[in-house]
Amino acid sequence: MSKIYAGARLRRLREERRMSQAELARALDISPSYLNQMEHDSRPLTVPVLLRLTETFGVDPAFFSERDTSRLVADLREALAGELAEARVSPSDLADLAARMPEVAQVVLGLGRQNQLLAERLADAADGRDTAHEAPRSPHEEIRDFFYRRQNYLRDTDLAAERLAEEIGIRPGEVVQALGARLTERHGVRLAAETGERLHHYDEATRTLHLSTRLRPGQRAFRLATQLALLEHRDELDRQAAEDFPAGSPTHALARIGIANYFAAALILPYTAFHTAAEEVRYDIERLTDRYGIGYETLCHRLSTLQRPRLRGVPFSFVRVDRAGNMSKRQSATGFHFSRAGGTCPLWNVYEAFAAPGRIHVQIAEMPDGQRYLWTARAITRHRGGWGEPGKTFAIGLGCEIRHAHRLVYSDGLDLTNASAATPIGMGCRVCERLGCPQRAVPPLGRPLLIDHNSSTFVPYPVLDREA
Repeated sequence: MSKIYAGARLRRLREERRMSQAELARALDISPSYLNQMEHDSRPLTVPVLLRLTETFGVDPAFFSERDTSRLVADLREALAGELAEARVSPSDLADLAARMPEVAQVVLGLGRQNQLLAERLADAADGRDTAHEAPRSPHEEIRDFFYRRQNYLRDTDLAAERLAEEIGIRPGEVVQALGARLTERHGVRLAAETGERLHHYDEATRTLHLSTRLRPGQRAFRLATQLALLEHRDELDRQAAEDFPAGSPTHALARIGIANYFAAALILPYTAFHTAAEEVRYDIERLTDRYGIGYETLCHRLSTLQRPRLRGVPFSFVRVDRAGNMSKRQSATGFHFSRAGGTCPLWNVYEAFAAPGRIHVQIAEMPDGQRYLWTARAITRHRGGWGEPGKTFAIGLGCEIRHAHRLVYSDGLDLTNASAATPIGMGCRVCERLGCPQRAVPPLGRPLLIDHNSSTFVPYPVLDREA
């Protein structure tokens, strides 16, 4: 068993219970000085003390275990990019803060983001732009953060969907029939064809679910499963959405839809069976889409949710971007950081995917902090079906930390141990720490530029050497 240092969490738990060090020391049958050393991480928690702590406070032992703080550290690095650039704090300071006092780190993160927003508004005001009526963050951005905070895994929803899948007999190739029968027999829902522009429409008055004739079988199954979630788990959807958003608000309504969509994917691809299948084929996405008859994007999104304790899949990050770099979906069970400051890295292979639609592109990418990831990316195009009608094209990215890469079929033939084989990418040019990147689109934040009319460099925005 590795040593557990959890002084900040232990101290906070004691203070929440309004206990003195002497009182807790008596309850744990140790000396106050020993407890003081544990609270200041001078000594680790021993197994006997850990067991007594769980009994005294009624918490799970995992409360004191080492936590993965990579996501929190990445958020701090972006929010405090200016302070990092000016060497007022160091990356190790942020890592220590996130590990020892995650609650304080979240407060600092919030203040850092507020500071960034105020700086942007002041800059706009200086340029003569009106910021008095600036729109707040959109409901869709709030929903992305709702799932991001939960690492894209909703335990209660996933378990409920799996129970229902077992009850109604969800099997590959028989999903549409099983879902249609459940809707008809349990809820009296009649299915009808939708011939207009809408993909689906549910008429509550007549209990009729209209489905577009353009929907493929996998899309049809997803719409049926979503409607089933809205009918059978209405109260649960309300409860979960209300955890973060007030009832009746646009964000609450969108959250209900998002949770219902999560339920639908978990119903069509029940956790245990899908996890087993994914492990068997080493997360070969194309083989899984063939087996389940589900679209590439839906299947990748489901892979990113396999985070059930004691039966975890590969922790993935999932992203959907368009040609212009707009990120319409982003979820992560890893420490990979999606920039909030606008713009992602042009060296990331999700953009290479547009050059060869339909082919899966593989890349080993390294972030500025040295963390490496294996990314797969593929461009997908959707059409409404008619000749000359505009379609929509996205690149779907799915990535994991390099320590999990051997579990993926896409790692075959790659040298996962060779750091020099990785493509250096960043969180976006505005906050990226790679000062020598020739692909940089904007000057680095907080660094004075080297401006010399007598010379030029391959790097578009050279900066002054601090030491010089």
